[in-house]
Amino acid sequence: MGPDRAKHIRNILIIVALALAVWLLPGGDTGSSTIYNVLTIALTAGLLFFGYRLYMEHRATIFGLEDRQRGILYGAVALAALAIIATSKLWAEGGLGALLWFAMLGVAVWGIYSVWRAYQEY
Repeated sequence: MGPDRAKHIRNILIIVALALAVWLLPGGDTGSSTIYNVLTIALTAGLLFFGYRLYMEHRATIFGLEDRQRGILYGAVALAALAIIATSKLWAEGGLGALLWFAMLGVAVWGIYSVWRAYQEY
């Protein structure tokens, strides 16, 4: 069974109609901003819930780490969260801000990887 051509064309026309409605109707900009904010809140809530579930499922493993390793893990997660929260501000600063953003995420990933590698050596 191949793709249904009429279904794809219908879906594309729906997207174009919604885009035209946002562009041409009065208040379309406000409505699109509201929908964007609601979707952003839903995504953030989902990510927070995912982080909570990961923590609860691996709590014994995390508490089994050495204090130094656990500190590195918590610091790396906090640094990654700070970089994600400050993304728009750092990217608006230009090249230096973008470089700092990449450095923050790089250090966070390196910290998480080093804790994982130390955990696997046991």
